[in-house]
Amino acid sequence: MAAQGKRQLSSAPLQVLFYLNGWYFAAFFIAEALMFIYKGLLLPYHESNLILDVVLLLLFLGLETLRLFYGWKGNLCERSLALSLSVSVLVPCTVLSVYYLLLQTFVLRLEFLLNAILLCFYSLELILGIMTISAFSR
Repeated sequence: MAAQGKRQLSSAPLQVLFYLNGWYFAAFFIAEALMFIYKGLLLPYHESNLILDVVLLLLFLGLETLRLFYGWKGNLCERSLALSLSVSVLVPCTVLSVYYLLLQTFVLRLEFLLNAILLCFYSLELILGIMTISAFSR
């Protein structure tokens, strides 16, 4: 009987964003890897810069996977610590996205568009994540 009186605090819109962002990032990662192959073959890309960008892309994959996992589980299990960890890992993911948006050696228009969409996902997830953490903390 006590379980019936408990309110569900997890955020459905945040969960949908995590799901969509997971699929979007998978497509983003594949597209970015293919664009690095393209840029490495056709553009005068210095080998050290190309290696740095590829290593940062692999780091980005690891951080994004970690962020989505903790956000997904934190929201579903109503754990503010896991969701807070997801929001905190959002900072280096945002920095990496801005790097690929503006600071890499060659930025293609497609990369600019893909990173801009990713930053929109991040801003929505930040707002909903903070709102959900505050709901869990009450």
